[in-house]
Amino acid sequence: MVFSEKQEALVKESWEVMKQNIPEFSLRFFTLILEIAPAAKSMFSFLKDTDEIPQSNPKLKSHAVKVFKMTCESAIQLREKGEVVVSETTLKYLGSIHLQKGVIDPHFEVVKEALLRIVREAVGGKWNEEMKGAWGEAYDQLAMAIKAEMMKAHSSQF
Repeated sequence: MVFSEKQEALVKESWEVMKQNIPEFSLRFFTLILEIAPAAKSMFSFLKDTDEIPQSNPKLKSHAVKVFKMTCESAIQLREKGEVVVSETTLKYLGSIHLQKGVIDPHFEVVKEALLRIVREAVGGKWNEEMKGAWGEAYDQLAMAIKAEMMKAHSSQF
């Protein structure tokens, strides 16, 4: 599917709003992931052995910001390049770490749901089906690229 100019504009517009408070939105994003799927906590080494509230975890903050930024930046690249553009090393790393942590399709859906909820919260009245579709498409493309790397990493183990 082609990522349209309109979709790119919607992602950029909402990203401008979120960029004004990345730490807050990215933490809220991860808090939502843990609300939707509490068992996911065990997949993050920096959350596994702690009862600490995620908001005060510096490793979580840094991880959340990276995930958030990468999703948006890859969405913008979709339009320019026609594909997900994440450096090959990053993509290989993401594939192997997601495989190692036992990430499966439903996990990607949880993250997508959390992402869409955060964008909706951030943009308020500007949220609409088109914006939801644009972010959904951007996320799906990134998830597909990561899953493809997971398959490669899995087959290279045998």
